[in-house]
Amino acid sequence: MSKKIKKAVVAVAGSGTRLLPATKAQPKEMLPIVDKPIIQLVVEELVEAGIEDIIFVTRWDKKSLEDHFDHSLALEHDLKKNGKDELSQAMKDLAEMANFVYVRQKGPYGNGTPVLSAASLVDDEPFVFAWGDDLVKSEVSFTKQMVEDYEKNQNLMIGVQEVPKEEVCKYGICNLVEGSTQIEDIVEKPSVEEAKSQLADFGRMILNQEIIDVLKETALGKGNELWITDAIRKYIQDGGKFYAKKVEDGQWLTTGDPMNYLKTMLTYAVEREDIGAKLKKYMKSL
Repeated sequence: MSKKIKKAVVAVAGSGTRLLPATKAQPKEMLPIVDKPIIQLVVEELVEAGIEDIIFVTRWDKKSLEDHFDHSLALEHDLKKNGKDELSQAMKDLAEMANFVYVRQKGPYGNGTPVLSAASLVDDEPFVFAWGDDLVKSEVSFTKQMVEDYEKNQNLMIGVQEVPKEEVCKYGICNLVEGSTQIEDIVEKPSVEEAKSQLADFGRMILNQEIIDVLKETALGKGNELWITDAIRKYIQDGGKFYAKKVEDGQWLTTGDPMNYLKTMLTYAVEREDIGAKLKKYMKSL
């Protein structure tokens, strides 16, 4: 019997240097998208997909992120006392959205290291691996789309989206088997000349123990970092099957640099019922 996906590992140990000085004293994942931090939007997507246990792979300066998903009894009480019952309940719900676990990242730099840091907590079961600063804005939670696909066919998969040709050197690039979504090859940050497609991977994956085992034996790659894409590539070369999952009715949005962060903020803000129309009017006035 196939196992249900109930756990997610979320990588939040990055330093956010491209957003300094805003990230000097707060995690980049806590930067707001209007009035919700980036990481809350990630968690909401996971919870909508039925994820119950969320394992944050953190580092020493992520305390405010941990506090965000904890109860704040004084705040909840003060809000209720001032007649703001709905807001008080919303603060309480944050701590009860899922079971939150925090582990410190250990090992070499790279996006494969969080998986190894959390490996003992997802032993021998499928799980979602997400990056805490990547958002997917879609009608139905993108993670839910992935989980439903997995429950049908048990395929390991990674979220993908087309990027401009000049940007392929920033991402892992997937080359698909013709006429299918099966990944034939995946290469981390190829040059424009080397890239066989413009299909970039991003921070939503469904992995399992087999990928963890390959990752444990994967050598450091570009930039002397441990790349999850290198492990996926080795898994495919050894005969394993891995699939690309495109976003349906939505888009992947990055927040790791000032321009993309602002684009993401505006994309969410203009669709808000309370401020969207006013914001559009203001933007036209500029």
